[in-house]
Amino acid sequence: MIACIRLLVLFLLIILVTAGGLLMSLLLMRSKDRVYYIAKAFAPVSKLFGLTVHKHVSYKAYDVKQAVYVGNHQNNYDLFTFSHVLPHGTVTVGKSTLKWLPFFGWLYWATGNFLIHRNDRDKAIATIAQIVEQMRDTGLSIWMFPEGTRSRGRGWLPFKRGAFHAAIQAGVPIIPVVCSSTHNQVKLNSLDNGHVKVEVMDPIYTEGMTEKDIPALVSRCEALMQAKQEELDEALV
Repeated sequence: MIACIRLLVLFLLIILVTAGGLLMSLLLMRSKDRVYYIAKAFAPVSKLFGLTVHKHVSYKAYDVKQAVYVGNHQNNYDLFTFSHVLPHGTVTVGKSTLKWLPFFGWLYWATGNFLIHRNDRDKAIATIAQIVEQMRDTGLSIWMFPEGTRSRGRGWLPFKRGAFHAAIQAGVPIIPVVCSSTHNQVKLNSLDNGHVKVEVMDPIYTEGMTEKDIPALVSRCEALMQAKQEELDEALV
């Protein structure tokens, strides 16, 4: 019964947020904060699923005006956990097929997020180049999930390099963002599904790096993020 109520409320909220978000996007077409406002609308939905989200943002991250944010991609609940820490002036990068998803996909496209052809290497590279150009023109930061898809309890998936190419080409830092493990945490018929920790880590500066530095940069970021998730999980035990 609780599960049915939750899913019904979620469906109604998605319709409401989509309608409001599309109107907001029309009125604020030039705003850099369209995605930020939508994130603020979705963040409280974590409570609907019985999750208590604790966030921590590195003070060093506050000093960065533009960056490439990279997060671990676990499941659909990422929308309601990472939304607590998505910063001003940031858009996300997702697969191109999202735009065909009813309601959320329309909102995703209308709020100015970037769509990438993940399975077409040439188109993906071209999109990264366009993203870098727009970052330079607008001052926007971007948020990417370097695993490329949701891990769904399979552990960490290998990082793709698009985010790291973008950071080096744009000359901006990488800022890792890690959420504690949430696989199988949410039981739809349970009122209280526990606590989640989300942490925005210290920036990794890319100044002076070239394409040759990408493998080492990817490995460093993977190691830092995996260690941080273990730390967050242990803190919740």
